Amino acid sequence: MAGASPENRPIAPHLSVWRWHVTMASSILHRLSGIGLYGAAICMALWLMAAAAGPETYATAQAILMSPLGQIALYVIVAGVAYHLANGIRHLVFDTGAGLTPGDADTSAWFAILFGFAVPILLWLLLRFGV
Repeated sequence: MAGASPENRPIAPHLSVWRWHVTMASSILHRLSGIGLYGAAICMALWLMAAAAGPETYATAQAILMSPLGQIALYVIVAGVAYHLANGIRHLVFDTGAGLTPGDADTSAWFAILFGFAVPILLWLLLRFGV
C-alpha cells in the first residue's frame, strides 16, 4: 500500500476488539514467564554470590528467601519455569502440525496453565513430606 494516504490504510485490531480466550492468555503468560525467568536468573546469580561471599552474607540471603515474601517469590519462579516448559513443549507439538484445531489448542493451553500451578505445589509436597 505504498502511496496510500494515512486515512486509507488498514488499522490493526486493538485488544479491545478481541474477545479474551485461553490461547491468548497463554501466549501473554508465555512471554511474561520468559521475562520473569530472566529476573529469576539474576536473583539466582545474586544468591550464589552471597554463598561465595561468606556465612554472614549467605545468612542474610537465606533470611530473605525464607521470609513469606521470599517463599512467594520462589513459588512464582518455579511456577514460571514449569509453565514456560509446558507451553514450550506445546509449541513444539504445534510445530509438527498436531494440536492446531481450536479445541486442541484450548485444551493444551489449559494444561500448560494448570501444570504451572501444580508443579510448585507437588515439588513442595515432595520436598516437605517425601511423598
